[in-house]
Amino acid sequence: MQMSDLTCPIWQSLLADEAEQEYFQTLSEKVDQARSGPLPVYPPSADVFRAFQLTPYAKVKVVILGQDPYHQPGQAQGLSFSVPADVRLPPSLRNIYKALALDIESFEAPLQGDLSSWAEQGVLLLNTVLTVNEGQPHSHAKWGWEQFTGNLLRCLNEHPQPLVFLLWGKHAQNAAAVITDSRHLKLSSVHPSPLSAHRGFFQCGHFSQSNQFLLQQGRDAVEWCSVMRQQPADPGQKQSRQQKLAW
Repeated sequence: MQMSDLTCPIWQSLLADEAEQEYFQTLSEKVDQARSGPLPVYPPSADVFRAFQLTPYAKVKVVILGQDPYHQPGQAQGLSFSVPADVRLPPSLRNIYKALALDIESFEAPLQGDLSSWAEQGVLLLNTVLTVNEGQPHSHAKWGWEQFTGNLLRCLNEHPQPLVFLLWGKHAQNAAAVITDSRHLKLSSVHPSPLSAHRGFFQCGHFSQSNQFLLQQGRDAVEWCSVMRQQPADPGQKQSRQQKLAW
């Protein structure tokens, strides 16, 4: 696994400290063994820590906590719920866009699912498990990633600025139990998965509530609509995807 290209000194120090721990060395060995096995492992090594590359510690405003990466080819890119711009939208991300459209008046669901523009504004798109085998969701659970991200969350609990934690589903809510500082805002809902989103996710209003809280703290709001400006480059591809992604 690679930790290269991390320019944030706090993330560098934290990840270096974790890498020296026995649990993390065992975790690294398991992931390396999996990558040499018959099934691809997602995301690619260079993208495992991409969330920390795009969102320096000091810039974090909002944390969206996912479970583990997408497990189909070409989807996972090291950011929870995000896919490359030319990849079909996964169902959970479609539902996130639907909730946004109900919450933010100017938001119109785009055809693309690359959320890196959010990450660059300070939205840490973090999964609790950072790798997965192709076609096998949760296959790297209980390998040690949960300890790693738990320590990261404890570090975020000590952030000098009040943060927003968007906790969708029991897994994220349980993982964020370590966020104990009352300065932070924790917003909980069911998971955006099609299996549960109809039980209140669409009406959760988490995006406007996050911005209201950030503004009250004297911080810039997140421009959630930034994802609307990046569309598939090829017009033919765009038309085809419009047909495929019709709601």
